[in-house]
Amino acid sequence: MNAAIISTNYPYIVAIILFCLGCLCILTQHNLIKKVIGINIMQTGIFLFFIAVGNIKGGIAPIYDPSLPGDILYINPLPSGLMLTGIVVSFSVTAFALVTIVKLYHYYGTIYAPDIMRMR
Repeated sequence: MNAAIISTNYPYIVAIILFCLGCLCILTQHNLIKKVIGINIMQTGIFLFFIAVGNIKGGIAPIYDPSLPGDILYINPLPSGLMLTGIVVSFSVTAFALVTIVKLYHYYGTIYAPDIMRMR
């Protein structure tokens, strides 16, 4: 790969790596807490991707200032706003998943998914 392509697109590359690592963690781990951590890693990759898409190099925040010239590039605020909502939802889902894992541990005595399936 060309070094210039990598240096300009590194947020996308990092986002893809994070998403793939989270996916790998979910598919290979049998511990339920490690699966929740994998989901959080995937979500971080998605957040990074959307924030990188909404960013414009040399852009400024979309706040009106009459002293600025009219040909200024503004950053799109929609991806950032959506990611703030996504972070809140991610936190809620993680908390619910961890509470469910605690309940499963109290009921089955383990958080190892194959053992839980065997006991069912």
